[in-house]
This record gives sequence, C-alpha cells and structure tokens, in this order.
Amino acid sequence: MSILEQFRLDAQVALVTGGSRGLGRQIAEGLGEAGASVVITARKVAGLAEAADYLRSRGIRCTPVQCDVTIPDEVEATVARVIDELGKVDILVNNAGATWGAPLAEIPLEAWDKVVRTNVNGTFYVSRAAALAMIRQGRGGRIINIASIAGLRGSDPRVMQTLPYNTSKGAVVNFTRDLAVKLAEHAITVNCICPGFFPTKMTAWTLEHHGDLIKESIPMRRFGGPEDLKGLAVFLASSASAYITGQVIAVDGGATAL
Repeated sequence: MSILEQFRLDAQVALVTGGSRGLGRQIAEGLGEAGASVVITARKVAGLAEAADYLRSRGIRCTPVQCDVTIPDEVEATVARVIDELGKVDILVNNAGATWGAPLAEIPLEAWDKVVRTNVNGTFYVSRAAALAMIRQGRGGRIINIASIAGLRGSDPRVMQTLPYNTSKGAVVNFTRDLAVKLAEHAITVNCICPGFFPTKMTAWTLEHHGDLIKESIPMRRFGGPEDLKGLAVFLASSASAYITGQVIAVDGGATAL
C-alpha cells in the first residue's frame, strides 16, 4: 500500500455526533471525501436533513440519524441502527457539545449539569457503545474526541467566562488518554483534537465581541477555516495513524505554543 493509499477510508463507516453543522460537518465532509460512508447525528431533524443534503451534493454517502447523546437508550439505538443498515462501525468522532457563558456567581446549576451531561457523559455513552461494537467486530477501530484548547489551560476572562465548558473539555482530554490505554489491546486507537477558535454558531458571539483581541493571541493571526480540521481527522481515522493513540493535538494557529 502506498503512503497516500494509507489515508483512504474506502469501505469504512464513520459515525460523527453533532455532525449537522460547524466543526462536526466539516469533519464529516473530510471523512466522506476520503471515501468513508458517514452517519451524522444531532438532536434537531431540520439541521440533519440540511447537512445530509449538503454532504450528498458533494458525492458523500451520508445517513442522518436523530440522537441526543445524553440519553443512553438513544445512543445504543443509534449504534445498533448503524450496524444494522451499514454492517459495522469503524470510526467514531465525538463532536456533539454544549457550552454556557457566565461569570462564576451567575452560572445556574442546571447549566453546569447540561454542559457536563453533554460533553462528558455523552462522550462516554457514545464511546462505550461504539467501542463495544468495534470489539465484537474484531477489526480494531478509531475513536476521535473533539475537545478544545479551552480544556488545555485557563481562558482569559475578558474573552471566555465558560467554566463549565472548559472543565468538561479538560475531562474529555484525559478521558481520551485513559480510554486509549484500555482499548489498545483491541487495536482501537483513541485520540483527541483540540480546536482553537473557529467561526461557528457556538463561537459567534465571542468572535463578534472579542475577535480582534483573540486574533492578537494567535501567532498565525487568523481563525480556523473550513478546511483546517479535515486533514487531521482523516489522518487519525486512517491506517496512517495506526501506531498513534492517547494523543491530544491542538489545531489553533499556534495559540497554545505561546
């Protein structure tokens, strides 16, 4: 197999949570362009349908499935459906996430619970269901968790008052490391991508109000773009990364190098 062929994902089935918009859709598009059949999930049907139409217009085989990752029964049913309709699951991208912005004294307890339930519990529920399926299949697999540079360090309070989000993404980072150790014997790799600032619905308010200040903290002096996560996601999903597991990679224009 040539080096470029190692990056191909032909005949692979990829499940991308939170795949209807933003970074999830970008990653789903990248995996599909590399040859994978892509299953995208989200809570809202309308957004799923729009994303599926877009991906199909790009020649990508796409199956949309409504799923709330905070509900274990829905997660189990989604993974079972993927296997029933497509025969297997080879790649999982845990991208579904939530945030909440407020100073410490103003964070409602229900907001903390919602963010942790989505970002931590949801990542665990989907990872467990997919990993058990991969183990039964006996062919290994790839799990890619999407955290954030907010999970690697504290955030400037002038820019991000997002303690629940930062905490939950820090948990995803170490969840990645420990799950990688636990699944290594099954040839299932687990790695983590930590994006910096990308223009998405989640970051829209922050970039509108603090965009200039944020750019000053990025050595490349720009935000992430629509192609900047695809290559790394494809690499971590492919056989080219077969000996890489438990790793955390920032895609942030150099922000965490300072």
